[in-house]
Amino acid sequence: MKRILFILLSLPFVSWAQTRCFLPTDNASTDENARAAIEVYLPSAEKANGCAVILCPGGAMRWLSWESDVVKMAAFLNEQGIAAIGLRYHLMPKVDGGPMPKGLKMPPMVDVTHPDHFPQADANPMHTSVGDSILRLAAMDARAAVRMVRQHAQEWHIHPDRIGYLGSSAGGGVALAALMGAANLQERPDFICTNFGPSLMPVTVTADAPPLLIMTRADHPNVAAGLVALFMEWKKAGANAELHIYGDGNGPYELLPQTGTTTTESWSAQMILWLKSKGFVK
Repeated sequence: MKRILFILLSLPFVSWAQTRCFLPTDNASTDENARAAIEVYLPSAEKANGCAVILCPGGAMRWLSWESDVVKMAAFLNEQGIAAIGLRYHLMPKVDGGPMPKGLKMPPMVDVTHPDHFPQADANPMHTSVGDSILRLAAMDARAAVRMVRQHAQEWHIHPDRIGYLGSSAGGGVALAALMGAANLQERPDFICTNFGPSLMPVTVTADAPPLLIMTRADHPNVAAGLVALFMEWKKAGANAELHIYGDGNGPYELLPQTGTTTTESWSAQMILWLKSKGFVK
């Protein structure tokens, strides 16, 4: 019995969504998990600080890495007093029963030393009419999520001027596309954090763009170069941006235990520090 109790106490805390709201961009699919929606994870009342992060999970626009990019991140954010809003956005249809179209080949990879290969920070490796249309739909979902969170801000104890995105991998591309298409302040985020998620479309940045936090690994092909290019677009416009390129390991990563053995694992703590320094977490 003592051993079972020890195991339970050793497990990481997991948040469960208190609310699911279907978005106005939803197409009423019969599969609830395939519908455009947000799932709301709120911190305890005594911890809540008014900041809300809309979590745009990765998955190559073909699936959603929900457990790692939403559920685990929501638990982490709630412990920091931050409301977490998981976004279920439109995805590419499956072709030939698999996640990737049959016969499709990836183009050559670009390393971090060649951000110039991505004009206007467009690091999308393969533009197709279907893919671009799905990205537009996903961006509409993300904008609808911002509007909905602001509409419920008082009910969910969220400050309407402290709402932003954390995009992971493809979710970063969704968040950036959402900003590029924002028509008014009601659907515009107050900040964007992207974790190994470059833009999937050309960006046009203005001086009043929301502050941007970028985190990636140097050895992640295409992604690192695309994010360097993204940082430069923000800076060329005179907007606020911060870039962290970690030198250990390769490929994407999720919330990591704080062991002190790598610099990459500090990305989540760095994000909280950044949110505090920008005044989004009081």
